[in-house]
Amino acid sequence: MQITRQADYAVRAIYFLSNLGVESRASTSQIAKEQHIPPSFLAKIISQLSVAGLLHTSRGARGGVSLARDPKDITMRDVVEAIDGPILLNECVEDAHGCKFDKDCPMRALWCEIQDDLITRLEGATFADFVVPQEDEQ
Repeated sequence: MQITRQADYAVRAIYFLSNLGVESRASTSQIAKEQHIPPSFLAKIISQLSVAGLLHTSRGARGGVSLARDPKDITMRDVVEAIDGPILLNECVEDAHGCKFDKDCPMRALWCEIQDDLITRLEGATFADFVVPQEDEQ
Protein backbone atom coordinates (compact mmCIF):
# COMPACT_ATOMS: atom_id res chain seq x y z
CA MET A 1 0.00 0.00 0.00
CA GLN A 2 1.20 3.45 -0.84
CA ILE A 3 -0.22 6.96 -0.70
CA THR A 4 -0.57 8.63 -4.06
CA ARG A 5 2.12 10.90 -5.46
CA GLN A 6 -0.42 13.71 -5.19
CA ALA A 7 -0.82 13.12 -1.41
CA ASP A 8 2.96 13.05 -1.02
CA TYR A 9 3.23 16.40 -2.83
CA ALA A 10 0.43 17.81 -0.63
CA VAL A 11 2.34 16.76 2.49
CA ARG A 12 5.47 18.47 1.13
CA ALA A 13 3.56 21.68 0.38
CA ILE A 14 2.03 21.83 3.86
CA TYR A 15 5.43 21.03 5.38
CA PHE A 16 7.04 23.88 3.44
CA LEU A 17 4.36 26.38 4.50
CA SER A 18 4.51 25.17 8.11
CA ASN A 19 8.18 26.05 8.22
CA LEU A 20 7.44 29.53 6.91
CA GLY A 21 4.94 30.19 9.70
CA VAL A 22 1.22 30.77 9.91
CA GLU A 23 1.30 34.41 8.81
CA SER A 24 3.63 33.84 5.84
CA ARG A 25 2.68 33.41 2.20
CA ALA A 26 4.51 31.71 -0.61
CA SER A 27 3.91 31.59 -4.32
CA THR A 28 3.02 28.27 -5.87
CA SER A 29 6.13 28.59 -8.03
CA GLN A 30 8.30 28.94 -4.92
CA ILE A 31 6.67 25.88 -3.30
CA ALA A 32 7.03 23.89 -6.51
CA LYS A 33 10.69 24.79 -6.87
CA GLU A 34 11.66 24.21 -3.23
CA GLN A 35 9.76 20.93 -2.91
CA HIS A 36 10.45 19.56 -6.41
CA ILE A 37 6.77 19.41 -7.37
CA PRO A 38 5.65 19.88 -10.98
CA PRO A 39 3.93 23.32 -11.02
CA SER A 40 0.92 22.19 -13.02
CA PHE A 41 0.35 19.32 -10.60
CA LEU A 42 0.74 21.61 -7.58
CA ALA A 43 -2.05 23.94 -8.76
CA LYS A 44 -4.60 21.13 -8.48
CA ILE A 45 -3.24 20.06 -5.09
CA ILE A 46 -3.39 23.63 -3.73
CA SER A 47 -7.00 23.85 -4.87
CA GLN A 48 -7.94 20.61 -3.09
CA LEU A 49 -6.16 21.67 0.10
CA SER A 50 -7.95 25.01 -0.03
CA VAL A 51 -11.36 23.35 -0.43
CA ALA A 52 -10.49 21.13 2.55
CA GLY A 53 -9.85 24.25 4.66
CA LEU A 54 -6.13 23.66 5.07
CA LEU A 55 -4.86 26.53 2.90
CA HIS A 56 -5.81 30.08 1.99
CA THR A 57 -5.08 31.29 -1.52
CA SER A 58 -5.10 34.81 -2.88
CA ARG A 59 -4.28 36.33 -6.23
CA GLY A 60 -2.44 39.49 -7.11
CA ALA A 61 0.88 41.11 -6.34
CA ARG A 62 0.57 40.34 -2.63
CA GLY A 63 -1.10 37.01 -3.23
CA GLY A 64 0.08 33.51 -2.65
CA VAL A 65 -0.65 30.50 -0.52
CA SER A 66 -0.73 30.37 3.28
CA LEU A 67 -1.84 27.97 5.95
CA ALA A 68 -5.47 28.28 7.03
CA ARG A 69 -4.64 26.75 10.41
CA ASP A 70 -1.72 26.61 12.76
CA PRO A 71 0.62 23.67 11.97
CA LYS A 72 -0.29 22.13 15.34
CA ASP A 73 -3.88 21.91 14.10
CA ILE A 74 -3.08 20.16 10.80
CA THR A 75 -2.51 16.42 10.95
CA MET A 76 -1.03 14.08 8.40
CA ARG A 77 -4.47 12.46 8.20
CA ASP A 78 -6.05 15.82 7.29
CA VAL A 79 -3.70 16.23 4.35
CA VAL A 80 -3.76 12.65 3.06
CA GLU A 81 -7.55 12.45 3.23
CA ALA A 82 -7.96 15.88 1.61
CA ILE A 83 -6.23 14.43 -1.44
CA ASP A 84 -6.86 10.67 -1.42
CA GLY A 85 -10.17 10.53 0.43
CA PRO A 86 -10.94 8.43 3.49
CA ILE A 87 -8.36 5.85 4.50
CA LEU A 88 -9.75 2.40 3.91
CA LEU A 89 -7.42 -0.60 3.87
CA ASN A 90 -10.11 -3.06 2.84
CA GLU A 91 -13.82 -2.78 2.07
CA CYS A 92 -14.70 -5.05 4.99
CA VAL A 93 -13.31 -2.54 7.48
CA GLU A 94 -16.06 -0.12 6.56
CA ASP A 95 -18.79 -2.68 5.87
CA ALA A 96 -18.48 -6.28 7.05
CA HIS A 97 -21.56 -7.16 5.01
CA GLY A 98 -19.80 -6.17 1.79
CA CYS A 99 -17.78 -9.39 1.93
CA LYS A 100 -19.03 -12.91 1.25
CA PHE A 101 -17.55 -14.00 4.56
CA ASP A 102 -19.33 -11.23 6.46
CA LYS A 103 -18.23 -11.06 10.10
CA ASP A 104 -16.92 -14.65 10.03
CA CYS A 105 -13.74 -13.67 8.18
CA PRO A 106 -10.67 -14.43 10.28
CA MET A 107 -8.71 -11.54 8.67
CA ARG A 108 -11.27 -8.77 9.21
CA ALA A 109 -10.22 -8.11 12.82
CA LEU A 110 -6.60 -7.66 11.72
CA TRP A 111 -7.57 -5.27 8.90
CA CYS A 112 -9.64 -3.23 11.36
CA GLU A 113 -6.81 -3.13 13.89
CA ILE A 114 -4.22 -2.09 11.30
CA GLN A 115 -6.49 0.65 9.96
CA ASP A 116 -7.19 1.96 13.45
CA ASP A 117 -3.46 2.00 14.21
CA LEU A 118 -2.66 3.83 10.97
CA ILE A 119 -5.36 6.44 11.53
CA THR A 120 -4.23 6.96 15.12
CA ARG A 121 -0.63 7.51 13.99
CA LEU A 122 -1.64 9.90 11.20
CA GLU A 123 -3.92 11.87 13.55
CA GLY A 124 -1.15 12.04 16.15
CA ALA A 125 1.37 13.57 13.74
CA THR A 126 0.84 17.30 13.30
CA PHE A 127 2.89 19.54 11.08
CA ALA A 128 4.13 21.37 14.18
CA ASP A 129 6.09 18.16 14.84
CA PHE A 130 8.08 18.78 11.66
CA VAL A 131 8.74 22.50 11.94
CA VAL A 132 12.46 23.21 11.97
CA PRO A 133 13.27 25.70 14.76
CA GLN A 134 14.60 28.99 13.40
CA GLU A 135 17.81 30.29 14.91
CA ASP A 136 17.59 33.80 16.32
CA GLU A 137 19.41 36.31 14.14
CA GLN A 138 21.84 38.48 16.05
